[in-house]
Amino acid sequence: MVAYADLGGLGSKQGAPVFYDWKPPSLGPLVLPWVAVLALLMLKPNRCASAWWIWVPLACVGGVTWAPEGVVELLPSGQAEILLELIGAAGFGLAAVWLLSSYVAWKHRVVAAIGILGAQGVFSVLAAAMRLGVTGFDAETFLLGMGVVASVVVMSLGLALAGLACRGRYGWLRLSLWLMAMLGGLWLLVMGPFFVLAMLASGQGAGVLALFPIVLSVTGLTFGVMLPFLVLSFANGFYRERLMGLLHLGCAAPPPIIPLAVAVTEV
Repeated sequence: MVAYADLGGLGSKQGAPVFYDWKPPSLGPLVLPWVAVLALLMLKPNRCASAWWIWVPLACVGGVTWAPEGVVELLPSGQAEILLELIGAAGFGLAAVWLLSSYVAWKHRVVAAIGILGAQGVFSVLAAAMRLGVTGFDAETFLLGMGVVASVVVMSLGLALAGLACRGRYGWLRLSLWLMAMLGGLWLLVMGPFFVLAMLASGQGAGVLALFPIVLSVTGLTFGVMLPFLVLSFANGFYRERLMGLLHLGCAAPPPIIPLAVAVTEV
């Protein structure tokens, strides 16, 4: 904060800046997204002990948002806070998709993709809106809103397209590789036009190649946010069945065919 007053010839118009670390007066807005996830666990399909394992990946992602101050200072002022808020919002959105997957796993892939987009979008925006309500609207929160929209679209479509690319066959490695490929391609489509226009406006057309390291970094970060939820589905039968139904994935491989002659001999 800087005090400003026109004192004429009595002194300077602007005083020395005073730095103040402002904190929200209430934890209510920060707790509300966690309460929303708890409400989803009360839905009838989630009334079992296995559903409560969703807290593990959500805690992993949410714990990143409480990064130590020394880590936050590695990024320029404002960018670290936006990045942490984006990670937190994405985590709540993914938790909603996993908990609502029994409702959005429709037969048609396009409709299911819209369901994934809607579930993740609503809860990611809810988590981000809690921050908007606390800090007000400024350039930082505008960037946060744009980042939330972009991440929701990329994650939702990336998950749906990865399921389509697996061609109905379930496999943790196959799904993970396709998901990383889809995330990279979608981020390139989202960031590419803005980056190219910025380079052309600055007269640095040759700097377009610098886009690829940025896309790789963002892709790795996005996949890292989704990874705890994927691991939960790979390790937990309850969420594995939900993920397979959501992405229309079948068995990892068809059962082996035993020749009739061999079967009779063994009997």
